[in-house]
Amino acid sequence: MNTFGRIFRVSLFGESHGPAVGAVIDGVEPGLSLSEKDFLEDIGRRKSGAPGTTPRLEEDAPEILSGVFEGHTTGAPLTVVFRNGNTRSGDYALLRDVPRPGHADLVASIKTGGFNDPRGGGHFSGRLTLPYVAAGVVAKKVLAETVGMETDGHVAFTDRAQIIELGGLSRAEALARTGADAPDHELWAPEIGAASAEGDSLGAVVECVVDGLPAGLGEPFWDSVESLIAHAVFAIPGVRGIEFGDGFAASRKRGSEHNDCFEETGHGIVAPRTNHAGGVNGGLTNGNPIVFRVAFKPTSSIRKPQKTYNLTDGEMTELITPGRHDTCFALRAPVIVEAAAAIVLADLIDIA
Repeated sequence: MNTFGRIFRVSLFGESHGPAVGAVIDGVEPGLSLSEKDFLEDIGRRKSGAPGTTPRLEEDAPEILSGVFEGHTTGAPLTVVFRNGNTRSGDYALLRDVPRPGHADLVASIKTGGFNDPRGGGHFSGRLTLPYVAAGVVAKKVLAETVGMETDGHVAFTDRAQIIELGGLSRAEALARTGADAPDHELWAPEIGAASAEGDSLGAVVECVVDGLPAGLGEPFWDSVESLIAHAVFAIPGVRGIEFGDGFAASRKRGSEHNDCFEETGHGIVAPRTNHAGGVNGGLTNGNPIVFRVAFKPTSSIRKPQKTYNLTDGEMTELITPGRHDTCFALRAPVIVEAAAAIVLADLIDIA
C-alpha cells in the first residue's frame, strides 16, 4: 500500500491539491538530532522554478508534527507535513471524463471506482516526492550516525546523484558544448527550450553513487540490495528503468571483462578491485560504492495536442493537457533518487 520498509518504515500521505502532503517515519531511534532546518537543503534541490520545471511554486516549508522533542527524535513515529497553497484545481475538472495519456487518471479511477481525487494527479502526483525527500533526509541522518557515512556533515552520496543524460544528450556532450560546468537547466538549455516551445517534454537518466557502506548488507534473493533499491526507486513517478554497475552493458561483455577481482585494500579488508557489479554481489553490499542509474520517461503532461478517449461521450477526442507542468521532471529528480537509496539502506542498517 503506502508504507515501505520493515524497521525504518515510511508512509506517504496526501494529494497534490489537498490541504497537505506528508510522511510518517517509524523506526527512528531516539536521540537523533533533527529540526525543520535539516530538511531545507534537499528540499531546495527538488524545488521548482528553474527553466524546464513547473511554474507551480510552493513554500515547501516542513512542519514536524510528532516524534521530535527539544531538537531530538523521541523514538515515536516521526510525522513531517508540507502545506499545499498554490493550487489551481479548476485546471483538472475535465480529467474525470478525459484521462491524460501516460498518466494514472484512468487506472486510478478504475481501481477506486471513481472515488479518486483527480486534481493534479491526486495521490499519484509527483507532489508526493516532497515528503519522499523528507524521509530521505531522516534516512541520511540515520546512516551518518550508524555507520559514520559522513563527509563535511553529509552522508557520502559520492558527488551526489546527478543527471548523466537528458533528451538523448549525455552530460559529457553537454559539458563539451558549454565549455564549463553549469546548472543542469543551463547545460541542456537548447534541448529544454526546444521541447518547451513545441509543447512537448523530455526524459533523462540519473546516476547515484553511495560510498562508505560496510560489506554484507542485504539478503539473498527477494531482499537483495538491488531488489529493495529498485522497489523504492520505482515508487518515484516517471521511472521506467534501473541498472546497477555495468547494467545492460554487462550482457555484451565476457566474464573475464565483467568479473571484479578481489584484493586486500588495507587493514585486513578484502574488496573488489574494480566495480563492474556496482557494489553488490549475491544481493549483498561488497564494500565498494553502490552505483546505479535510473531512467525517467518524458513528463506525461504536455501542451501538444494528443488523442484520448472521452469516458462520458464514448468517443475519441483531442486533449491539450491543462495545468502547470515540468518540461523535464527529472531536473528535480536526483535528490529523490538519493532519498530512495537512503531509505532502503537505513532500513538494512537497522536490520543488520
